[in-house]
Amino acid sequence: MVEETAGIGSTGTVGIVGTGTMGSAVADVLRPHHRLVVWDVDEASVRRQEAAGSVVATDVAELATEADVVLLSLPGPDVVRTVVAGECGVLAAASGPRVIADLSTVDPGTARAMATAAAEAGVGYLDAPVLGRPHRCGAWTLPVGGAEADLALARPVLEKVASRVIRVGDVGAGSILKLLNNLMFGAINAITAETMAAAERLGLDPQTYYSTLADSGAASVSNLFREIAPKIAARDWSPAFTVDLLAKDNRLGLAVLEDAGITAPVARAVVGLNEDGHSAGLGALDTSALVQLFEGVGREN
Repeated sequence: MVEETAGIGSTGTVGIVGTGTMGSAVADVLRPHHRLVVWDVDEASVRRQEAAGSVVATDVAELATEADVVLLSLPGPDVVRTVVAGECGVLAAASGPRVIADLSTVDPGTARAMATAAAEAGVGYLDAPVLGRPHRCGAWTLPVGGAEADLALARPVLEKVASRVIRVGDVGAGSILKLLNNLMFGAINAITAETMAAAERLGLDPQTYYSTLADSGAASVSNLFREIAPKIAARDWSPAFTVDLLAKDNRLGLAVLEDAGITAPVARAVVGLNEDGHSAGLGALDTSALVQLFEGVGREN
């Protein structure tokens, strides 16, 4: 943990590692307020950032040298470990950032290991995974794990991408909260897909099913149901969140529960359904595409 507690001002440089769907949303929100330095393995995504006004670093270490705070938006724990503590990672920089805030969805063990490595380099570390869809950047909620002083440094930046920045405990706590949330996502996604398929099999028009329920006030109705049920009825598998990403998050969540000795039959069932979806070739599609498991994947898409 760093000793200085003054936040990153509007003149500070923000580094963003990972400029995919979520990272690019973060960049778009922060660009009017901060100088941005970005890096990603995907050349096309960083060139889009460059065209929008961001500076493209040659590698992560160069980005870290220029940035006051580094935000990570990466696909999983292995990539986070490489980006933070790898040979050319953030902590390999000659003079690193004041704080790293990981917006990715990872396991708490990875978050704690990276925080330990960062502390040895005199860099603060926060796990701050995103609660919210990409288009809602600016109105996200970030459950943050980490020291108060480190959060104070990053808060002025984080509060531009999230309307709620809530310290939920020490490093790792943010990741636990996010993984539990995504297990609920997986369960709601699965039962929505199952009941939409069942409605049609039972002779009830799927669109009538969801439109009747959506604004009924029934306790069973969630925002996720309102979002994915229309996609199922329209056969729209354009990904807001892919089956494979949900599968990764739910595997991590189940592992955390099982490591703690917690019986989790619903979580295990959700993980199994996600894996079945991947095996059926649905991995790159929106999570709503899991309905095809209940219809039979052979149906015309």
